[in-house]
Amino acid sequence: MAEQQHGIESAAETIQRIFQGGGSPLGADIVDAASRYRRLQQSVFPKPQRTRCIAVANQKGGVGKTSTTVNVAAALSDHGAHVLVIDMDPQGNASTALGIMHSSGQPSVYDVLEGRLSIAEVMQPCPDFSSLQVVPASIDLSGAELEVADMPDRTFLLKRALDAHLADHDLDYVIIDCPPSLGLLVINAMCAVTEMLIPIQAEYYALEGLGQLINTIGLVQEHYNPALIVSTMLVTMFDRRTLLSREVFDEVKKHYPTIVLDTTIPRTVKISEAPSFNQTVIRYDAHGVGAISYGEAALEIAQRSPMVLDAIDKRKGER
Repeated sequence: MAEQQHGIESAAETIQRIFQGGGSPLGADIVDAASRYRRLQQSVFPKPQRTRCIAVANQKGGVGKTSTTVNVAAALSDHGAHVLVIDMDPQGNASTALGIMHSSGQPSVYDVLEGRLSIAEVMQPCPDFSSLQVVPASIDLSGAELEVADMPDRTFLLKRALDAHLADHDLDYVIIDCPPSLGLLVINAMCAVTEMLIPIQAEYYALEGLGQLINTIGLVQEHYNPALIVSTMLVTMFDRRTLLSREVFDEVKKHYPTIVLDTTIPRTVKISEAPSFNQTVIRYDAHGVGAISYGEAALEIAQRSPMVLDAIDKRKGER
């Protein structure tokens, strides 16, 4: 406001004046990012009518699963949603990116699964986002699959704890970061939620394991959690300059037209760099294309809430 009163142009206006019409690809990208950032800040992120519980999973590593978990959660929280992130990966990368202490021996999701502590007792506030809480994971979790393998309710350990937590706490989203496998920890996550979000790398070999993951989800639907749906697919590490990325996006969109987000996540250094500073890219590089893209993906997810919740209700009704 003060800039306008004194006739001083904003940074975005300066960028647009310098680069617009100059024919520079870099300039066009900067102008486009500035415009997208402004639109995003002006957008209203609708809250869901009830808690959406989402597991982010892909048994293939390196597809942007943890980056998607923490940055979508951060973007939703940054726009007013109350979010709980549960880190189910023994590597604890989601905990690191959200600035949460998670060394061995500290209270974590491991204690929740084994029934020693409740979610409320182990969750920590994210220092960068006031409405974001985190249940951390540590290397201790790596032995949990063997320790609980013989328990009769071994697939519902997380569901029991999460249901108890949601009975006493109002949340808009619960987002679970799964390890890159299809083991007992992932099955626990699938049984605890009603939605799956699948990140897919924009490369052909990344599609090879998608059928296996969809098959596993189908088995969980049939035997453990009939209300579970695949609500969202997000294409990550997308390079709009290459034909390959565009072909992969088109192929996935053709097979899953109603659940693939229109937003794609670019391959950028800032997304990979942010966790080394214990931050999400949403906070680390708020005006960068990585943060903007994850913000746009979060907005799409929020806007699709009525459709997704209706699909869950219909699936429940069919059973």
